[in-house]
Amino acid sequence: MNLRQLFLNHVAQTSDMPLMLEIQRGEGIYLYDKENKPYLDLISGISVSNLGHCHPEVVEAVQSQVGKYMHTMVYGEFVMSPQVELASLLADNLPSNLNSVYFVNSGSEATEGAMKLAKRFTGKREIISCKKAYHGSTQGAASLMSDDYFTQAFRPLLPDIRHIEFNNENDLQSISEKTACVIMETVQAEWGVRGPENDYLKKVRKRCDETGTLLILDEIQVGFGRTGSLFAFEQYGIVPDILLLAKGMGGGMPIGAFVSSKEIMSAFMDNPFLGHITTFGGHPVTCAAALATLKVMLRENYISDVRRKSELFKKHLKHPAIKQIRSTGLIMAIEIGNFDFVLAIIHEALSNGIIVDWFLFNNESIRIAPPLIITDEEIEKACSILIAAINKVCN
Repeated sequence: MNLRQLFLNHVAQTSDMPLMLEIQRGEGIYLYDKENKPYLDLISGISVSNLGHCHPEVVEAVQSQVGKYMHTMVYGEFVMSPQVELASLLADNLPSNLNSVYFVNSGSEATEGAMKLAKRFTGKREIISCKKAYHGSTQGAASLMSDDYFTQAFRPLLPDIRHIEFNNENDLQSISEKTACVIMETVQAEWGVRGPENDYLKKVRKRCDETGTLLILDEIQVGFGRTGSLFAFEQYGIVPDILLLAKGMGGGMPIGAFVSSKEIMSAFMDNPFLGHITTFGGHPVTCAAALATLKVMLRENYISDVRRKSELFKKHLKHPAIKQIRSTGLIMAIEIGNFDFVLAIIHEALSNGIIVDWFLFNNESIRIAPPLIITDEEIEKACSILIAAINKVCN
């Protein structure tokens, strides 16, 4: 059997329509198949490869660390320089109350840890999340989802979860003294890119302060420069109590984190001690990759150029079939309004060397979230191919 057949036979599938690209290598904004055909990656592995594929400084950091040591001991026991340097650099670039970093392996794990931390610190049980939000697929994170389609088969889920509508100020009265935490995406990504409006996040912050509720902001998908600032919340005049990070953090390596104050994080130290543990969280190789990624982000001007590049996409993506373009930096939703058309456009674009996708809670829009290193010429090329695909499908 060839590799594709072995893939279908032995790699667990979660849909009946995988894209089936047989990837041989990646470089910059391109992935290459076994025939060495290039594919311009306009989704960055779902907002992971913010610096593109195999950024040389990230690769060098990984190779160097692998030659020194890999796993040593469960998280939090040994002092390892990649971990310590990464936590310190993150703290240096975050508000002063976000100075304690708990490293995990993924965004879902960051969500799980933050939920436990909020319950432990406040002594409360109720958690409020937003409708059409996605925070991960593990049992606790999935409990935060409002869509029964994705959760009904896995019930019972966690109790005491309530849902509010993002940007609906009236719903904020649901936050009460019983609420341990409110968890929301700074920008709702899987809804199809929906940013906060009318100082919504400031109003959420105020209500949380009034009720003794912790505010958890999920920047798993929109952090690390994707919206035009290192962290998206910086644009909205508020600071969370707990921040969730992953995806673009590791430069292609699997890592996540939840970040809070030392006071809040210390709740894990007693009653019980070892309140949250992980074997591979903060792995030295992934921390080395994340440290290199963050250093490049801080040194280069990719983040400051995000909004201009976003506008360049909008300039070149003009077609009667496009109903709306929603964007917060370089995460964009191209609304077509019909899933059959969206699916056909995705496959037509793929056949012409462009990788795009749709959204978990919005299959009527095309996802665009390219590596931040994409050039103006590459944007123009990508838009030209995408418009041609829309022409073929929609005309």
